[in-house]
Amino acid sequence: MKLSPSLPLLIIMATQPLHAEPALTIYNQNFAVVRDSVPLDLKAGVTEARYADMVSQLEPDSVILRDPSGKIKFQILEQSYRNDPVTQELLLSLFEGKTIDFFIKESNKPDATVQGKIIRSGYKTHTQPVIEVNGKVQFNLPGLPVFPSLGDDTVLNPTLAWKIDSAKDAKFDAELAYVTGGFTWEADYNIVSPEKSNSVDLVGWVTVKNESGKTFKEARVKLMAGDVNKIQPSAPRPVAYAMKAMAAREEMAPPVTEKAFDEFHLYTLANKTTLRDRESKQVEFVRATAVKMERIYVYDGAQLGGWRVGMSYGENPGYGSESNKKVSVYREFKNAQENNLGIPLPKGRVRFYTQDAADQSLQFVGENTIDHTPKDELVRIYTGDSFDLVGERKRTDFTVNSANQRASESFEIKVRNRKKEAAEIRVVEHLFRWSQWEIKDKSQPFEKKDAQTIEFRVPLKPDEEKTITYTVNYSW
Repeated sequence: MKLSPSLPLLIIMATQPLHAEPALTIYNQNFAVVRDSVPLDLKAGVTEARYADMVSQLEPDSVILRDPSGKIKFQILEQSYRNDPVTQELLLSLFEGKTIDFFIKESNKPDATVQGKIIRSGYKTHTQPVIEVNGKVQFNLPGLPVFPSLGDDTVLNPTLAWKIDSAKDAKFDAELAYVTGGFTWEADYNIVSPEKSNSVDLVGWVTVKNESGKTFKEARVKLMAGDVNKIQPSAPRPVAYAMKAMAAREEMAPPVTEKAFDEFHLYTLANKTTLRDRESKQVEFVRATAVKMERIYVYDGAQLGGWRVGMSYGENPGYGSESNKKVSVYREFKNAQENNLGIPLPKGRVRFYTQDAADQSLQFVGENTIDHTPKDELVRIYTGDSFDLVGERKRTDFTVNSANQRASESFEIKVRNRKKEAAEIRVVEHLFRWSQWEIKDKSQPFEKKDAQTIEFRVPLKPDEEKTITYTVNYSW
């Protein structure tokens, strides 16, 4: 079992200078590391302290409470985490079997108070409460319940409480760091291209979501990108590198900066921000213009499903003969500085828009996702199928000679361009029957992409059709 990285991360954060505002490092795996400050007024001996503004998805064993200066020594004897904030339903359960007042307010009648005995609150059984009023039982509350004082044994918000042993009096702002669930972030990219151009504009956003049960005001926020190993609880919990902006933004400070951190990448929001509970917030983190992005058409006509290499298929004459007519459309670009990018791109959704040349309106033309992509890597994204490009694939011959351990298979592939402009279709063929193969009688050159895949590149003029034929010989 791999260990959670939570503790080392907290130690790293704890060694940084203390700030008055909270600081968060948010991971795109539904958790965050939070650093905040807690005013402590310790007396010599044992002092009880509380922090009543805690998140509702805390990992209590991740909590670190310390003096950031390292000068004040104390020991935490006991830590308690209360996550049962008081509600009307909870209070009804606490007073089961007891009689309390109910306030009644009705129109055209004077206000009144009646007493009712709580027979059943329904809090634990998720059923209707049962109240006895004047010797009669009813299945609803007779009015607004008015509860007696509860003392100090209830909490209005999730609360951390400590018993702290100190050798002497000390008053200071302690540093509090912990791991909590309920946070996540994701990247989204919008790509806009002219109707007849491969030069596009790219804008990237990060969306931060807070469902931790707490609002963080004026917080310093960092976002960790990468696949960080994190041990998940056995049961679910309740509910950049700074790229220079183009054009008018050239003189503005980047809203998000990035740096390599350990085996991951850390993005820092330049400005403090307030993250309210149950709020989603977007921040632009990359903007690039004139990015060269090629449009690629691929015809992968064989319907193989989960194919694998093996003569179990080789002896099945029908396998691999099915085909489709769809020509897939991909957009491809190099994530490089010379292409006005060259920054680590966190995984996320990519949406494509094309500008209509007639009226300059933007039309949505497809979307997909990318994984975490380092700089200088090639990105290829499937966006849909072409309307005006068509492919046909059929097998023209198939023979197996088991005695000589040989098989031969021939194909005819037709591709047609019904566009008004020229297009190139990449015809992909999978040589799945065995690992040893040789291409014979090919109608045009091909490129070997890997041990079982070849590709024919077929340029087509408007309304042109071309036919590719080849024979593959297998031996084993």
